[in-house]
Amino acid sequence: MLLVVTYSRAARATLRNVCSAHETTVVRRFGRAALLRETEFGAFLACRLREKHGTDVQVEQTTPLNEYETVPDRVRHAAAAYEDRESASTPYTAFANGRDHPDPAAMRDEEL
Repeated sequence: MLLVVTYSRAARATLRNVCSAHETTVVRRFGRAALLRETEFGAFLACRLREKHGTDVQVEQTTPLNEYETVPDRVRHAAAAYEDRESASTPYTAFANGRDHPDPAAMRDEEL
């Protein structure tokens, strides 16, 4: 997919118009950003926005996250256990303390 992020009011307006006019190419809209299908037409729209607005438009090529291939089992299990906790107000750091779950500080430094 192509992620298009806008940084000015004019670029946001153009992105909004592009998304409205070409809904079949838009995967998802986020206000000042949009995901476009990775097709030649999606690339055309992204390049057109860059041509019109220059550095007020950022375009990135993305790949969807497959959590079962990319995310370690220990992290997925920790997320599931944390969401199943008894008290919704318990922060993860306190929840993980004394349990066999990854430390949040260690996870921040680990690349996927």
